[in-house]
Amino acid sequence: MKFKIGNVELENNLVLAPMAGVTDLPFRLLCKEQGCGLLYTEMVSAKAVLYRNKNTKPLLEVALQEHPIALQLFGSEPEIMAQIAAELEEGPYDILDINMGCPVPKIVNNGEGSALMKNPELAVKIVRVVVKAVKKPVTVKMRKGFTEETVNVVELAKRFEDVGVAAIAVHGRTREQYYSGKADWESIRKVKEAVSIPVIGNGDITSPEKAKAMLEDTNCDALMIGRGVQGNPWLFSQILDFFQTGQYQKKPSVEEVKRMMLIHTKLQLKYKGDYIGIREMRKHIAWYTTGYPYSAQLRNKVNMVETYQELEKLIAEL
Repeated sequence: MKFKIGNVELENNLVLAPMAGVTDLPFRLLCKEQGCGLLYTEMVSAKAVLYRNKNTKPLLEVALQEHPIALQLFGSEPEIMAQIAAELEEGPYDILDINMGCPVPKIVNNGEGSALMKNPELAVKIVRVVVKAVKKPVTVKMRKGFTEETVNVVELAKRFEDVGVAAIAVHGRTREQYYSGKADWESIRKVKEAVSIPVIGNGDITSPEKAKAMLEDTNCDALMIGRGVQGNPWLFSQILDFFQTGQYQKKPSVEEVKRMMLIHTKLQLKYKGDYIGIREMRKHIAWYTTGYPYSAQLRNKVNMVETYQELEKLIAEL
């Protein structure tokens, strides 16, 4: 199960996908505890770092126990990307990742994220200058293409390998799809066949069976899990157990879910403060309790909660 990206050795081949507003430090710590082999930060704007935007500072914060961890940068200006990658390389990150997958309109409209897949020459230039600017491994996360008519992930993957990228993560959807429909695992397999660097498969891994199926269908080297772990950090340990023993872990009990929600809340308050921490927990609690009886009523009540004590009382009543 051990796995390497450049000179960085990972305990296993399970990877947490970078998700804006989700994979913050508290959530990453929970995923690490469940056995995740490689964590990714939320995506960070190179331009925001350049202009010392105060909102960017928390995104760059990493705890000692998180290693190995990748810092994900996004931007569309090669010189700024290279400059900021070199500046941040001295920070506590093991890998630097370039985002070419984000589908959000405000990112795409700036020519960043998945929009770079529409401009292969610029995409390759950015990767080339970043690789030259740093000594740590550089990886790229991208989609299968911008639209179904312009699928170019294999061509780009080969060019990125040529300029020194250490690994490539492929989300088997186009930008056009956002997160809808079914991920095209075939596109991941084609990239794996085309390059000799590690390929990380991403898209629709929501269970141990799906994890096994992706490895078998694509022959990819590692599995990147995103929305499947929202409200379910246990998925990492469930997959690891399944791979090692062939056995399924039981679904966490209601008591275990309640305990995890409180641990998560305490971490949020520790790192974000009371006001932001409680508010950010609202969406996480909605995810943790999806599918449970009375979850809709709970979500309504959680949106009114202002303090840890109120939240603890509400969870105790579940």
